[in-house]
Amino acid sequence: MEISIQFQKAFGSEFLLEIDDEVMVQIIAASWLSARSRAVEDWIERVLGRASLKLGRRFQNEQQHNPTTPTSNGSNSLHSNHQQDPASYFLKLARQYSPAPGAPCASTMMEEDDREDEPTELNTINSSGGFLVMSTDKLSIKYTNVNLHGHDVGAVQANKPAPVKRLVYYFEIYVKNAGAKGQIAIGFTNDTFKMRRQPGWEANSCGYHGDDGYLYRGQGKGEQFGPTFTAKDTVGAGINYASQEFFFTKNGAVVGAVCNEMKGPLFPTVAVHSQNEEIEVNFGQKQFAFDLKEYEAQERMKQQITIEKISLPPNVSYGLVRAYLLHYGYEETLNSFDLASKSTVPPIYIAQENGFDEQDITYALNQRKTLRQLIRNGDIDAAIGKLRDWYPQIVQDERSATCFLLHCQKFIELVRVGSLEEAVKYGRIELAKFFELPGFDDLVQDCVALLAYEQPQDSSVGYLLEESQREIVADTVNAMILSTNPNLKDLQGCLRSYLERLLRQLTVCCLERRSLNGDQGEAFHLQRVLNSGKKAKC
Repeated sequence: MEISIQFQKAFGSEFLLEIDDEVMVQIIAASWLSARSRAVEDWIERVLGRASLKLGRRFQNEQQHNPTTPTSNGSNSLHSNHQQDPASYFLKLARQYSPAPGAPCASTMMEEDDREDEPTELNTINSSGGFLVMSTDKLSIKYTNVNLHGHDVGAVQANKPAPVKRLVYYFEIYVKNAGAKGQIAIGFTNDTFKMRRQPGWEANSCGYHGDDGYLYRGQGKGEQFGPTFTAKDTVGAGINYASQEFFFTKNGAVVGAVCNEMKGPLFPTVAVHSQNEEIEVNFGQKQFAFDLKEYEAQERMKQQITIEKISLPPNVSYGLVRAYLLHYGYEETLNSFDLASKSTVPPIYIAQENGFDEQDITYALNQRKTLRQLIRNGDIDAAIGKLRDWYPQIVQDERSATCFLLHCQKFIELVRVGSLEEAVKYGRIELAKFFELPGFDDLVQDCVALLAYEQPQDSSVGYLLEESQREIVADTVNAMILSTNPNLKDLQGCLRSYLERLLRQLTVCCLERRSLNGDQGEAFHLQRVLNSGKKAKC
C-alpha cells in the first residue's frame, strides 16, 4: 500500500509532456540531457502524469459500467471471462466508451455520487419544545421557561444528519444572549438521543458547554477542554472524517479536538438551559466565522506530509515509467529516456527487488511500435498488412475481436476524411460479418450511425472519432502481439502495464480505507485524484 500512496506524488506533474507525441518527446529529451538528475525526475513526473490520466479515464469508464471493486491485480467480473483472448477485454472497453442515451458524463456522475442531504434548519418535531421557542426560519431558539430541574433542557437537533461524503462537516452558533446561567451547548447526537438532556450527558452524544468550557462525551462527567463562551461569541462544531475526530471552535479559532467513537448518523445538536438564553444557528447559509477552507487545506497538507515521509528507492518511479514505455511499445521514447537516465549522477538502474520484470514486455518491441504508429496515424490498411506478414495468427479468424476493432477503425477513418461512399461499401463487406454476433452489434450500430450526421464529431457517436478510440485499437493489437510470446508468464500482463496495476491498487486501498472508516469521508474517484494533482501544480 505504501507504493500506492507514494504514487500520488507523481500526480502532481504539470502534464506538459504528451507521451503519444514521439517528436515532442525527442525534443524535450534532447533539451534535458544536460540537466542530469533533475531532467529525469521531471520527465518521470510528466510521463507518469500523462499516462495516469490516460489510464485513469479508461479505468473510471470501466468502473462506471462495472462497479465491482477491482483487486490490485485488476481481476474482477470484467476480466474473468477473457483470460484466453486479450482482445475481448479491449472490445468491452470500446463498447463502454459508447454513452448510453441520456447517460451523464463522468464529472456529473461524480457529482451525483457525492450529493447527499445536509442540515438546513432545526427540527421542529424532534426537540424539547416545552422549554424553548423557535424562530419562524427555524434557525434560532430561545429558552423561555424557568430552569427548575436538571432535565429541563431545551435541546434540538438539525433536520438532517451530518453528511459523510466529505473531508469535514461543520456548523456554528452565535450566542445572542447568555441568559441567566450561560448553560448553552453545541455538539452532535445520534437518533436515539433524549431531547431533555444536554448533548454529551447521554451515551452516543458529544457536547462543548459554555458555562464551564467542559467537553461531555456521554460518560456522566465532563472533562476540561477549552474556554467558556457567552454572549456575542461564535462557537462551532465539526467532524473531521479523515482523522475521525470531533473538533470545536470559538470565534474563528480551533479550541480542540477529540476522538469520535460514536456510530450511526450524527445530528448537529444545540441546547439552551437557563432563562433568556438565545442562539442563532448557521448551517452554512452565511459565511462562517471559522475559515473552513483553510482548515481543510491544512488537513490535506498533513496527509501530504505523511506521504512525503514514506521512504522508497528513487528508481521505483523510473521503473514504472520504463515499464510503461516498454509495455505500450514506445521504443524511440524509451531509447531517449534510457539515454537521459545514464547521464544522471549516479546513473539510474532498475533494481530487480522492485518487482519490475521486463522480460515479457520487451518482446517484439520494434514491431509493436510500428503498428502503434500506423494505427494512431489512421493507416489501418497498412497495420492489417503488417499483422498478416508478422503475426498471421492474430488476424486469421476474420470474426475475432481484434479483426472487428480493426475493421471498425478503418470504417471510422473513412468517415473522418469524408469518404462516405467508400465507407458504405467497406461496411457492407467487413462490418456486415458482425451484425448477428453477440457483443459486436452495438458498436457496429454506432459506427454506421456516423453516416447519419453532417457533423458526426458533434453527435452522440462522436466518441468514435476521438483519439481514445485509436488508442484502444492500438492497445488491442499491442496486447495480442504480447500474448504470442512463447515465454509469456502472465496473460494479464498483456492487458495492463505496471502503472495501471498500481492505479488499481491505489483505488483498492483508498476504497478499503474508507470502508474501515464506516464509509465516511470524501468519496474516492480516481479521475478526481489525477485532475486535482494537475490543478495543484498549475
